[in-house]
This record gives sequence, C-alpha cells and structure tokens, in this order.
Amino acid sequence: MTTIDLSEYDVPGRGRGILDVFHWRYLLRLLVRKGTATRYRNSTLGWTWSYVKPLIQFFIYYAVMGLIFGMARGGVANFPLYLFAGFITVQFFNEAFGNATGSIVGNKALVKKIYLPRELFPLAAIINAFVHFLPQLAILIVVALLYGWRPGLLHIGAALLGLVIIGLFALGIGLLFAGLNVRFRDAENFAEVIRQLATWASPVLYTWQLIQQHMGDLVLYIYMCNPITVAVELMHYAFWTPTVEPFDADTNPDGWVGFAPHFDIYILVAIVVGALFVLIGQATFRRFERTFAQDL
Repeated sequence: MTTIDLSEYDVPGRGRGILDVFHWRYLLRLLVRKGTATRYRNSTLGWTWSYVKPLIQFFIYYAVMGLIFGMARGGVANFPLYLFAGFITVQFFNEAFGNATGSIVGNKALVKKIYLPRELFPLAAIINAFVHFLPQLAILIVVALLYGWRPGLLHIGAALLGLVIIGLFALGIGLLFAGLNVRFRDAENFAEVIRQLATWASPVLYTWQLIQQHMGDLVLYIYMCNPITVAVELMHYAFWTPTVEPFDADTNPDGWVGFAPHFDIYILVAIVVGALFVLIGQATFRRFERTFAQDL
C-alpha cells in the first residue's frame, strides 16, 4: 500500500491567522494594486480627488473653528498647520478603519469561492488607506515648509511613530469590526459613528489644554489613553512645533506649551492598546471566519 506524505500540504480552512499574510504576501500585493487601480475608475479627476476632498473638509473646519470661533486669532499659533496635521492623521485612521470594516463583505465573491487568509483583505484595505494618505501628507509638508518647517530627527521619528500607532490601532479595530460585520451588518453603522467621533475625540480642532482646563485631570488621563490622540499629538510635534517658538508667557503666549504630563507613558499605553486590539480583533475575526461563506 502506497502512503502519501502530506506534511507539505496545508489543511484547507486552517491557518495561523494574520501570520499567514507573510506567506501570502504576493496576494497582498495584488489586492493592494487592485484597490489603488479601481478606487477612481471611470472618474474624470481620478487621483485629484485624494487632494480635493480632504482640502474641502479642511477649509470647512478652518472656517468654523479658525475664523468663527477665533482659534486662528490668538487661540493657536499657525492654526491652519496645527489643524491640518491633526486632521489628516484622523482621516488616515477613518479611511483605514472604514475600509477594513467593509473589506470582507466587499470581497465576498473571493471569500465564497476560494480559501486564502481572510486577514489579507483588512490589511490590504489599511495599506490602501495609507497609499491615499500620502498625497495629503505631501500637502502637509508643503504647507509646513511655507511656515518655516525645519524638522530634526526627533520630529521625523515622532511622525513615523504616530503613523505606526494609527496603523496598529486601525488594524486591530478593523479586524474586530470586519469579522463582526459579516454576521451583523449593524457593525458597519457603528463603525461610522466611531469615525464621526474620532475627529472630536482628539486634539484636532482644539488643544489638549482645553480638556484639562474645562474637564479636569481625570478626564485628561482617559482622553490621552486614546491612541488616536497620542498619534495626533506626535504629528503636531513633528510638523507644527518646529514652526512655533518655544513657549514664553511674556513674549509668545501662543507658542507650543509641550506635551500633556506623562506623555511618554501615554505613548506606551497607545502601543499596548493597539497591540491588545490586534489580539482581540484577530480572535474575534477567527471566531466569525468559520461561517463567512454561509453568512455572505
């Protein structure tokens, strides 16, 4: 009787979760390429929309907070740069999270027909969000240079760390909601609520000092444990701070007043929270993955 060595074969439907993405990275590249190629298919302006849409939203926020509420008239120095640095950071999270949440449902034809690590879809969605974040980052750099931006290594490192925190958190919560959304389509609506709150729950339109002044230290501690808040403050440090003189209550009261107290601890908290969400999201995703084909 002939025996067949099955050690080199994978059991269908089983895998190591997100770790399998490294083994299937060629498929990840295909999904990313597909996402970028089809995003503006049959669109006259094409990739121009990646510049136009965030700029329109920025001008609306600037008109309301900067001009009507006076943040640009003594509230925050170089307020347009401050606003835009935080705004595109939150936009990166919102797009990554939103795309990841709908990634399985949006690729149901592939999910129902063949086996491949389903984590490829949320991860590809987040990478696509980063690709479309790059034009906004280019605009931010140009604006910062016009304001006299001269970054150092710490500023560049802060920007990279902020983006890593956003990507990690978006991956974790994206996996969680991508799995839930297949069984419970209400998850997509709940994700939309979170995205709407993200801009207001981070120091984009205001400074963290206002939270401390009006809501106290306890609320500030909770507020600063939000990974998006930490990432936004790191982006402010990277792009806005070099254009503002050091704080001096007599000569420059609008200057940068520094990070929130214990900010180094909040950075560690943000990384830990992001990693925990990846573990929770992966576990939830794997739990619902068993019935993806039936639920779709």
